[in-house]
Amino acid sequence: MTKYDYDLFVIGGGSGGVRASRMAALAGARVALAEEWRMGGTCVIRGCIPKKLLVYASQFSENVLDAAGYGWDFGQARFDWPTLIANKDKEIARLEGLYTANVQKAGVTIYQDRAVFEDPHTLLLLNSGKRVTAEKILIATGNRPTREMGTSHVIPGGDLCITSDEAFTLKELPKRILIAGGGYIALEFAHIFHGLGSHVSLVYRGDKPLRGFDDSMRDALCESMKQRGLEVLLGCEFTKVEKRGNCLHAETNKGAVIECDQIMLAIGRMPNTLALHVEKAGVVLGKRGEVKVDDYSATSAPHI
Repeated sequence: MTKYDYDLFVIGGGSGGVRASRMAALAGARVALAEEWRMGGTCVIRGCIPKKLLVYASQFSENVLDAAGYGWDFGQARFDWPTLIANKDKEIARLEGLYTANVQKAGVTIYQDRAVFEDPHTLLLLNSGKRVTAEKILIATGNRPTREMGTSHVIPGGDLCITSDEAFTLKELPKRILIAGGGYIALEFAHIFHGLGSHVSLVYRGDKPLRGFDDSMRDALCESMKQRGLEVLLGCEFTKVEKRGNCLHAETNKGAVIECDQIMLAIGRMPNTLALHVEKAGVVLGKRGEVKVDDYSATSAPHI
């Protein structure tokens, strides 16, 4: 019988990888996990948690205005972006420590390294050069924001734009920000920046944001954004982005040129699988890097 270093090896220290490794270890399996950067993944480091903190912060501007109707007077309100980001970083560091501690307490071996496949049961840890083997290997590498703008050619100046990842680490709050996209990430950040005091323009190539959602809700959202003072440009997309002095200028397919301090792309996400050499393990990827799996029939699933 072939002996492996571990029963289960997990690639990725995000929510999925942390949960899977911890539960397997608590069940008695020999488990290891490789995370090349920070424990917590998208949710803790650059997604759900920091976004919610920014959402809470952005809501206070309206709360202060509403408070005047109830007799409250706070004087001149002032918002400080660096303070918010610093406190956000402290909370993320705290949660990251908890994730790491809980995994280690369960008996999981953590490698702060990048793991790539050499064969179906062997992984190479690139930083250390160490090879490890496992009976089962779980790909839990999450995804990242895409910079593909949906056209057949590369948009000139696209490298000048940020994504949601970089939005959490900006040194200062942009006075004017242009956000491309019509999904919930684009809309959440549009409202976050607007609530914190930025002038926000939203560019979306479709007829209404939130494709696939209820039409009446989509219409109400567009109307609400306009009433709040957000600029919503529909049926619109970039053709060129360039830096002029200290400002960015985005040209659109409608002939408009929008001047701003930051341009954020919120146009989708794609799997972090392309550099794992999964083909060496017999894994097949789709066009966007998704792992292709066997057909699944809902009728064969247990009723819960």
